[in-house]
Amino acid sequence: MLFPIISGVCCLIVLGSFAIPAIMSKSWLPPDVGTSSSSRMACYAVLFLFYFCNYFIMVFFNAAIVACVTIRMKGGDPSVSDGLRAAFARLPLIAGWALVQATVGLILRIIEDRSEMIGKIVAGLIGLAWTLTSFLVIPVLVVEEKGPLAALEESTTLLKKTWGEQLIGNFSFGLVFFALSIPAFVFIVLGFASGRTGMIVAVILAAAYLIGLGLIQSALQAIFQSALYMYVRNGQVPPGFQADLLDNAIMQK
Repeated sequence: MLFPIISGVCCLIVLGSFAIPAIMSKSWLPPDVGTSSSSRMACYAVLFLFYFCNYFIMVFFNAAIVACVTIRMKGGDPSVSDGLRAAFARLPLIAGWALVQATVGLILRIIEDRSEMIGKIVAGLIGLAWTLTSFLVIPVLVVEEKGPLAALEESTTLLKKTWGEQLIGNFSFGLVFFALSIPAFVFIVLGFASGRTGMIVAVILAAAYLIGLGLIQSALQAIFQSALYMYVRNGQVPPGFQADLLDNAIMQK
Protein backbone atom coordinates (compact mmCIF):
# COMPACT_ATOMS: atom_id res chain seq x y z
CA MET A 1 0.00 0.00 0.00
CA LEU A 2 2.94 2.34 0.58
CA PHE A 3 3.96 2.28 -3.09
CA PRO A 4 0.61 3.58 -4.45
CA ILE A 5 0.59 6.27 -1.75
CA ILE A 6 4.06 7.52 -2.72
CA SER A 7 3.15 7.24 -6.40
CA GLY A 8 -0.01 9.30 -5.88
CA VAL A 9 1.82 12.02 -3.96
CA CYS A 10 4.52 12.23 -6.63
CA CYS A 11 1.90 12.44 -9.39
CA LEU A 12 0.17 15.28 -7.55
CA ILE A 13 3.49 17.12 -7.30
CA VAL A 14 4.06 16.63 -11.03
CA LEU A 15 0.52 17.85 -11.75
CA GLY A 16 1.10 20.97 -9.67
CA SER A 17 4.46 21.68 -11.30
CA PHE A 18 2.76 21.69 -14.72
CA ALA A 19 -0.67 23.11 -13.84
CA ILE A 20 0.41 26.12 -11.76
CA PRO A 21 2.75 27.63 -14.39
CA ALA A 22 0.20 26.86 -17.14
CA ILE A 23 -2.64 28.58 -15.27
CA MET A 24 -0.50 31.57 -14.31
CA SER A 25 0.61 32.02 -17.92
CA LYS A 26 -2.97 31.47 -19.20
CA SER A 27 -1.69 28.80 -21.57
CA TRP A 28 -3.61 25.89 -20.11
CA LEU A 29 -6.29 25.74 -22.80
CA PRO A 30 -5.93 22.85 -25.27
CA PRO A 31 -5.22 23.70 -28.92
CA ASP A 32 -8.23 24.34 -31.16
CA VAL A 33 -8.81 24.94 -34.85
CA GLY A 34 -7.52 28.50 -34.70
CA THR A 35 -4.32 27.68 -32.84
CA SER A 36 -1.12 28.28 -34.77
CA SER A 37 1.13 25.34 -35.67
CA SER A 38 3.92 26.53 -33.38
CA SER A 39 1.56 26.95 -30.41
CA ARG A 40 0.01 23.57 -31.10
CA MET A 41 3.42 21.88 -31.24
CA ALA A 42 4.48 23.61 -28.01
CA CYS A 43 1.29 22.49 -26.29
CA TYR A 44 1.74 18.89 -27.40
CA ALA A 45 5.41 18.95 -26.38
CA VAL A 46 4.47 20.05 -22.84
CA LEU A 47 1.68 17.48 -22.75
CA PHE A 48 4.11 14.76 -23.82
CA LEU A 49 6.53 15.75 -21.05
CA PHE A 50 3.66 15.67 -18.55
CA TYR A 51 2.62 12.22 -19.74
CA PHE A 52 6.17 10.94 -19.54
CA CYS A 53 6.70 12.17 -15.97
CA ASN A 54 3.44 10.65 -14.79
CA TYR A 55 3.95 7.35 -16.56
CA PHE A 56 7.51 7.13 -15.25
CA ILE A 57 6.29 7.52 -11.66
CA MET A 58 3.45 5.03 -12.05
CA VAL A 59 5.57 2.44 -13.86
CA PHE A 60 8.39 2.82 -11.33
CA PHE A 61 6.20 2.12 -8.30
CA ASN A 62 4.18 -0.57 -10.08
CA ALA A 63 7.48 -2.26 -10.90
CA ALA A 64 8.39 -2.07 -7.21
CA ILE A 65 5.08 -3.74 -6.28
CA VAL A 66 5.57 -6.46 -8.91
CA ALA A 67 9.09 -7.11 -7.63
CA CYS A 68 7.81 -7.52 -4.05
CA VAL A 69 4.93 -9.74 -5.18
CA THR A 70 7.31 -11.93 -7.18
CA ILE A 71 9.60 -12.34 -4.18
CA ARG A 72 6.63 -13.23 -1.97
CA MET A 73 5.26 -15.75 -4.45
CA LYS A 74 8.63 -17.44 -4.57
CA GLY A 75 8.60 -17.89 -0.80
CA GLY A 76 10.59 -14.81 0.20
CA ASP A 77 9.78 -12.01 2.63
CA PRO A 78 10.06 -8.75 0.66
CA SER A 79 10.42 -5.30 2.15
CA VAL A 80 9.82 -1.84 0.73
CA SER A 81 13.55 -1.47 0.15
CA ASP A 82 13.55 -4.69 -1.91
CA GLY A 83 10.90 -3.26 -4.22
CA LEU A 84 12.66 0.08 -4.57
CA ARG A 85 16.00 -1.63 -5.18
CA ALA A 86 14.51 -3.75 -7.95
CA ALA A 87 12.84 -0.72 -9.55
CA PHE A 88 16.05 1.33 -9.44
CA ALA A 89 17.96 -1.57 -10.99
CA ARG A 90 15.55 -1.44 -13.94
CA LEU A 91 15.48 2.33 -14.27
CA PRO A 92 16.46 2.46 -17.99
CA LEU A 93 13.78 -0.13 -18.81
CA ILE A 94 11.19 1.79 -16.79
CA ALA A 95 12.11 5.06 -18.50
CA GLY A 96 11.89 3.36 -21.89
CA TRP A 97 8.45 1.97 -21.20
CA ALA A 98 7.28 5.35 -19.83
CA LEU A 99 8.49 6.89 -23.09
CA VAL A 100 6.46 4.38 -25.10
CA GLN A 101 3.39 4.96 -22.93
CA ALA A 102 3.72 8.74 -23.23
CA THR A 103 4.03 8.47 -27.02
CA VAL A 104 0.90 6.33 -27.29
CA GLY A 105 -0.96 8.63 -24.89
CA LEU A 106 -0.04 11.70 -26.96
CA ILE A 107 -1.08 10.00 -30.21
CA LEU A 108 -4.47 9.12 -28.70
CA ARG A 109 -4.87 12.71 -27.51
CA ILE A 110 -4.08 14.08 -30.97
CA ILE A 111 -6.62 11.69 -32.52
CA GLU A 112 -9.25 12.96 -30.07
CA ASP A 113 -8.42 16.59 -30.85
CA ARG A 114 -8.63 16.07 -34.60
CA SER A 115 -12.25 14.92 -34.54
CA GLU A 116 -14.26 15.27 -31.37
CA MET A 117 -16.86 12.51 -31.65
CA ILE A 118 -15.22 10.11 -34.12
CA GLY A 119 -11.80 10.84 -32.61
CA LYS A 120 -12.99 9.90 -29.14
CA ILE A 121 -14.46 6.62 -30.41
CA VAL A 122 -11.34 5.71 -32.38
CA ALA A 123 -9.04 6.72 -29.52
CA GLY A 124 -11.16 4.66 -27.12
CA LEU A 125 -10.93 1.54 -29.27
CA ILE A 126 -7.19 1.95 -29.79
CA GLY A 127 -6.74 2.65 -26.09
CA LEU A 128 -8.61 -0.54 -25.18
CA ALA A 129 -6.50 -2.61 -27.57
CA TRP A 130 -3.35 -1.00 -26.17
CA THR A 131 -4.41 -1.73 -22.60
CA LEU A 132 -5.01 -5.38 -23.43
CA THR A 133 -1.76 -5.99 -25.30
CA SER A 134 0.38 -4.15 -22.75
CA PHE A 135 -1.23 -5.56 -19.61
CA LEU A 136 1.65 -7.90 -18.73
CA VAL A 137 4.49 -5.60 -19.79
CA ILE A 138 5.57 -4.55 -16.30
CA PRO A 139 5.82 -8.14 -14.93
CA VAL A 140 7.80 -9.12 -18.03
CA LEU A 141 10.00 -6.05 -17.64
CA VAL A 142 10.66 -6.76 -13.95
CA VAL A 143 11.06 -10.55 -14.02
CA GLU A 144 12.69 -11.07 -17.41
CA GLU A 145 14.35 -7.63 -17.59
CA LYS A 146 13.43 -7.23 -21.25
CA GLY A 147 13.42 -3.90 -23.02
CA PRO A 148 10.14 -2.01 -23.54
CA LEU A 149 9.44 -3.25 -27.07
CA ALA A 150 10.52 -6.82 -26.29
CA ALA A 151 8.35 -6.76 -23.17
CA LEU A 152 5.40 -5.51 -25.22
CA GLU A 153 5.93 -8.28 -27.75
CA GLU A 154 6.10 -10.86 -24.97
CA SER A 155 2.96 -9.48 -23.35
CA THR A 156 1.16 -9.71 -26.69
CA THR A 157 2.38 -13.29 -27.19
CA LEU A 158 1.12 -14.34 -23.76
CA LEU A 159 -2.18 -12.64 -24.51
CA LYS A 160 -2.56 -14.60 -27.73
CA LYS A 161 -1.80 -17.84 -25.88
CA THR A 162 -4.44 -17.13 -23.25
CA TRP A 163 -6.91 -14.87 -25.01
CA GLY A 164 -9.26 -12.94 -22.80
CA GLU A 165 -7.49 -12.85 -19.43
CA GLN A 166 -6.72 -9.13 -19.49
CA LEU A 167 -10.19 -8.17 -20.65
CA ILE A 168 -11.91 -10.24 -17.97
CA GLY A 169 -9.47 -9.17 -15.27
CA ASN A 170 -9.77 -5.47 -16.04
CA PHE A 171 -13.54 -5.69 -16.28
CA SER A 172 -13.77 -7.50 -12.96
CA PHE A 173 -11.61 -4.95 -11.17
CA GLY A 174 -13.52 -2.04 -12.67
CA LEU A 175 -16.90 -3.55 -11.87
CA VAL A 176 -16.01 -4.51 -8.30
CA PHE A 177 -14.43 -1.18 -7.41
CA PHE A 178 -17.24 0.76 -9.08
CA ALA A 179 -19.66 -1.08 -6.81
CA LEU A 180 -17.46 -0.38 -3.80
CA SER A 181 -17.35 3.34 -4.68
CA ILE A 182 -21.14 3.73 -4.44
CA PRO A 183 -21.09 4.47 -0.66
CA ALA A 184 -18.99 7.58 -1.36
CA PHE A 185 -21.77 9.03 -3.53
CA VAL A 186 -24.32 8.07 -0.89
CA PHE A 187 -22.27 10.09 1.65
CA ILE A 188 -22.37 13.10 -0.64
CA VAL A 189 -26.12 12.88 -1.23
CA LEU A 190 -26.79 12.57 2.49
CA GLY A 191 -24.39 15.46 3.16
CA PHE A 192 -26.19 17.79 0.78
CA ALA A 193 -29.44 16.90 2.49
CA SER A 194 -28.12 17.70 5.97
CA GLY A 195 -26.87 21.26 5.58
CA ARG A 196 -23.57 23.05 5.06
CA THR A 197 -21.59 21.32 7.84
CA GLY A 198 -22.87 17.89 6.91
CA MET A 199 -22.04 18.54 3.27
CA ILE A 200 -18.41 19.45 4.07
CA VAL A 201 -17.99 16.41 6.32
CA ALA A 202 -19.58 14.14 3.71
CA VAL A 203 -17.35 15.42 0.91
CA ILE A 204 -14.23 14.93 3.04
CA LEU A 205 -15.29 11.40 4.02
CA ALA A 206 -16.19 10.54 0.44
CA ALA A 207 -12.88 11.87 -0.89
CA ALA A 208 -10.89 9.96 1.73
CA TYR A 209 -12.87 6.80 0.99
CA LEU A 210 -12.34 7.08 -2.77
CA ILE A 211 -8.63 7.78 -2.37
CA GLY A 212 -8.21 4.76 -0.11
CA LEU A 213 -10.22 2.63 -2.52
CA GLY A 214 -8.06 3.79 -5.42
CA LEU A 215 -4.88 2.89 -3.54
CA ILE A 216 -6.20 -0.58 -2.77
CA GLN A 217 -7.26 -1.09 -6.38
CA SER A 218 -3.84 -0.03 -7.66
CA ALA A 219 -2.02 -2.44 -5.35
CA LEU A 220 -4.40 -5.34 -6.01
CA GLN A 221 -4.22 -4.90 -9.77
CA ALA A 222 -0.41 -5.03 -9.66
CA ILE A 223 -0.64 -8.22 -7.57
CA PHE A 224 -3.16 -9.66 -10.04
CA GLN A 225 -0.86 -8.84 -12.98
CA SER A 226 2.06 -10.56 -11.26
CA ALA A 227 0.06 -13.66 -10.34
CA LEU A 228 -1.44 -13.92 -13.80
CA TYR A 229 1.95 -13.51 -15.43
CA MET A 230 3.50 -16.28 -13.32
CA TYR A 231 0.50 -18.53 -13.99
CA VAL A 232 0.58 -17.96 -17.75
CA ARG A 233 4.37 -18.13 -17.99
CA ASN A 234 5.06 -21.15 -15.76
CA GLY A 235 1.71 -22.91 -15.63
CA GLN A 236 2.00 -22.99 -11.84
CA VAL A 237 -0.46 -21.56 -9.36
CA PRO A 238 1.28 -18.86 -7.27
CA PRO A 239 1.07 -19.26 -3.47
CA GLY A 240 -1.98 -17.54 -2.05
CA PHE A 241 -4.11 -18.18 -5.14
CA GLN A 242 -6.39 -21.01 -6.18
CA ALA A 243 -6.28 -22.70 -9.57
CA ASP A 244 -10.03 -22.44 -10.13
CA LEU A 245 -9.99 -18.69 -9.45
CA LEU A 246 -7.17 -18.14 -11.93
CA ASP A 247 -8.89 -20.42 -14.42
CA ASN A 248 -12.00 -18.26 -14.12
CA ALA A 249 -9.86 -15.18 -14.74
CA ILE A 250 -8.47 -16.73 -17.92
CA MET A 251 -10.53 -17.66 -20.93
CA GLN A 252 -8.52 -20.02 -23.10
CA LYS A 253 -8.86 -19.45 -26.83
